[in-house]
Amino acid sequence: MTIKGSEMDSFMQAAIDEALLGLAEGGIPIGSVIVHDGIIIGRGHNRRVQKGSAILHGEMDALENAGRQPAQVYRESVLYTTLSPCPMCSGAIKLYGIPQVIVGENQTFMGEESWLRAHGVQVDVLQEPQCVHMMSDFIAAQPALWNEDIGI
Repeated sequence: MTIKGSEMDSFMQAAIDEALLGLAEGGIPIGSVIVHDGIIIGRGHNRRVQKGSAILHGEMDALENAGRQPAQVYRESVLYTTLSPCPMCSGAIKLYGIPQVIVGENQTFMGEESWLRAHGVQVDVLQEPQCVHMMSDFIAAQPALWNEDIGI
């Protein structure tokens, strides 16, 4: 499902703010937040560069920062991410039973949205212009770093 960019809410804005923080730190501008009962319980951004990590994508960082939660909390949460989730992040979404993912954009990178949907996850794509421009600009400026991030 694609939602018009004008319908962006404060939670997607929080994910964008995380992405911008990552960019300001010299990293890859992808941000994510996890929302439970209308409250952000975890927020994060891609910190592979900053931490020298193989796995700290934005979604993984948000999960890490949400900390250990009862399984029911994740099954009642929504994950917001500025970019379509990769296979690793999609696996974590499925593992924790997160039922809905709201994606900022999938024009610069199409992750595992079909796989998530096939496993019962509702995926809504905003095609938020700020997310598209942020990633397009980054990919143009840092193609080698982007390719490393997605395993190319």
